[in-house]
Amino acid sequence: MADLHVLAAMALALGLGSMVKGATGIGIPVVALPILATFLGLPHAIAVQTIPVLFTNAWQVWYYRKVWPELAQIRLLFLGGLLGIPLGTVLLTQVPERVLSVFLAALLIVYIVLRVARPAFAVTMRAARRLAPFMGVAAGTLQAATGVSAPVSITFLHSLRLSREGYLLAVATLFAGFSLIQVPALLVAGIMTGPVALQGVLALAPVLLCMPLGAWIGRRLSARTFDVIVLGLLALIAVQLLVDALAS
Repeated sequence: MADLHVLAAMALALGLGSMVKGATGIGIPVVALPILATFLGLPHAIAVQTIPVLFTNAWQVWYYRKVWPELAQIRLLFLGGLLGIPLGTVLLTQVPERVLSVFLAALLIVYIVLRVARPAFAVTMRAARRLAPFMGVAAGTLQAATGVSAPVSITFLHSLRLSREGYLLAVATLFAGFSLIQVPALLVAGIMTGPVALQGVLALAPVLLCMPLGAWIGRRLSARTFDVIVLGLLALIAVQLLVDALAS
């Protein structure tokens, strides 16, 4: 019976994370990963979630592909993200994780305060074009070093005031690229074994059920409500980072 409770909790976490992902572009790593890690341990949980994360982001890339011209000015963000992965791997061995967590949490808090104090704040597309490759490298570096790129990637994309569809496409494209690199890395590391990969495939069941529901809900959110939810998720990430730093 305990096993059924564990499976139910994991399915609920993945379903809720997928629903949030469908609505806002951020979901499984923020919502589901902490719960999965409680039952499986962090490395196992990361490997299991990688397949649903890859699927959900690939699905959103395809679904919102028609708004790709909106992202033409920041296309170097995605290339920079991939180039940042090896830098993050090096950084992971050089900088204490606690220092990185506190820095990232502070970065998020500053941005949230700025957006609350100045609701009209936005980065112009001209400035975004110049910043995109550097933000991409920074996001990829943080993804490899900490597993969390949102303090840079989501903060940057959110500040551009893209349309909801453009924002979701940008997030999905960046995270799909990260996942494509992470899967072979987990295989080489021996973490993504056959049974773990099977668990990741089975985890798609609650994802397939709940992600379309999240997308349906997201299409009915006002721009302001959508903005508030994304800021709330960024605040949740900041809290998680600070908790991790204090626990380490």
